Amino acid sequence: MVMMAMLGLVYFFISFLLLLISLMIGVKSDKSREKVSPFECGFDPFKKSRVPFSLRFFLVTVIFLVFDVEVALLFPLGLLKFASDLLFIGISGLVLIMVLMLGLMHEWNQGGLNWIY
Repeated sequence: MVMMAMLGLVYFFISFLLLLISLMIGVKSDKSREKVSPFECGFDPFKKSRVPFSLRFFLVTVIFLVFDVEVALLFPLGLLKFASDLLFIGISGLVLIMVLMLGLMHEWNQGGLNWIY
């Protein structure tokens, strides 16, 4: 029992020593305004924060998420061919692809994929 306590104390001492070493080595030296500010994907973080943002970016993100979920639903169909009926898998795949194609045609007709009007 005493040996386990000693071993725990040694582990604690080693981890505390490593923590102190990492804190001493990892001190940042350059703390300029540009270095401590967050990077905002090319936007200037020092301007006012209430700048209107283009809704086209949000629309493209939502479209991507919808189509990404549909594609993620298609992937397991290849694994089901050994455990299920091939006709059911084929019909399920066709339905998912038809939903994808109809969504793509709808977004295309609505102009959601055009960047320039």
